[in-house]
Amino acid sequence: MDPTDAPAPQTAVIGGSGALGYGLALRLGAAGVPIRIGSRDATRGADVAAKLHEALPAGRFSGHDNAEAAREADVVILSVPFRNHSDTLTDLKEALRAGQLLIDATVPLAAAHSGKATRMLGVWQGSAAQQAEEMVPEGVRVVSGLHTVSADSLSHLDAGLDQDVLVCGNKRADKREAALLIERIEGLRCIDAGRLEMSRITESLTALLIAVNSRHKVHAGIRITGLSTPRWD
Repeated sequence: MDPTDAPAPQTAVIGGSGALGYGLALRLGAAGVPIRIGSRDATRGADVAAKLHEALPAGRFSGHDNAEAAREADVVILSVPFRNHSDTLTDLKEALRAGQLLIDATVPLAAAHSGKATRMLGVWQGSAAQQAEEMVPEGVRVVSGLHTVSADSLSHLDAGLDQDVLVCGNKRADKREAALLIERIEGLRCIDAGRLEMSRITESLTALLIAVNSRHKVHAGIRITGLSTPRWD
């Protein structure tokens, strides 16, 4: 699958002022994807877009409040602290529309509530992505992914990635669409990790990698062995 064969979708990064959101916006922008930065404050969104332009003058970045960013996007990447997850989705209900793809990268870490970054919080629905699926308007397609990609590595364009992204969702076509976007970032390979309910496992890998990275002073990722060419047909 060559992701560059398809036109680049208008992509909103909700939480673009955070470390992961900024890194994803930068890397996708470098791959030619037009990025709409969403923030709770439109001025903050514009500031982040200006920072991205400074780092990557050739990129197409614009800053907005969350609702405006999502309203005109084909794909919405949700990258917010878990403490803001539910409120953000509530605020986006009037902006999201049927047919949009929402890629949820949120992780329910205790650190979002002043706890340890290596401890996961329980989510009644099973995972942050399943909570998102329950809250979005009918017809919005939800997949999860990007939990194991280092925000620091993403934010440095000269840093090699060479890692896999575990994508969960209930429909193969939705996961394939997410993969087409994510694999525009050089060095990332998407793996179909099953239905959305598997997000409870993939989300928890963030906590595991935080512990590994802290102990070994690295920015480790995930690589699945024994799988040469992932199938998306």
